[in-house]
Amino acid sequence: MKTDDLIKALDADARSKAMPLRSAWWLAAGAAAVVAAAVFMMTIGPRPDFMAAAHTIRFLSKFAFTIVLAVTAFALIRALSTPGAATGRAMAAMIIAPLLVAVAVVLELFMVPQALWSTRLIGSNMMICMSFIPLIGIGPLAIFLWMLRYGAPTRPVLAGAVAGLLAGGLAATFYAAHCFDDSPLFVATWYTIAIAALTLLGALGGRLFVRW
Repeated sequence: MKTDDLIKALDADARSKAMPLRSAWWLAAGAAAVVAAAVFMMTIGPRPDFMAAAHTIRFLSKFAFTIVLAVTAFALIRALSTPGAATGRAMAAMIIAPLLVAVAVVLELFMVPQALWSTRLIGSNMMICMSFIPLIGIGPLAIFLWMLRYGAPTRPVLAGAVAGLLAGGLAATFYAAHCFDDSPLFVATWYTIAIAALTLLGALGGRLFVRW
């Protein structure tokens, strides 16, 4: 069978599922959010001064990064799960979240004395961050990998990695509500490392469980 014919066959199979793939992805996203919220509330929960912190730009900037990451990853993974679907625009949009963090870091370096840079970077919750973002995200990652099997991705490793980014963005959004370290330097370092762990796990899951 030629590659184009195989892609068309996979696309037809994906479209013939009991539930349309687009609707199934929204259902999976809702289920993943519920799982992440449950783990978050049963473990660490929001910080005590959440309402007061919500009035500060530094606190809200964390959510700008994590939510944009989750939204762009969701758009890309939906495209990747459909054979033959265009992924160029969704792939390009993935640069938005890193750019937001980079801009925030530059502003932080200009506004904060150099003597405080290392303190802001290390923060006070480094190990908690790197532990709980993967913990909150592992359930959503499993859901997203299962959804990839429901579709028919032609690049399973890449699709699995994006599933990890999506799970990481979702988990980091919840974790940000607990985190007392609001510095962009902290977010750019430790949030990124924690999300990268889920991304690698997702790529491995794509390699082992999503390939066809």
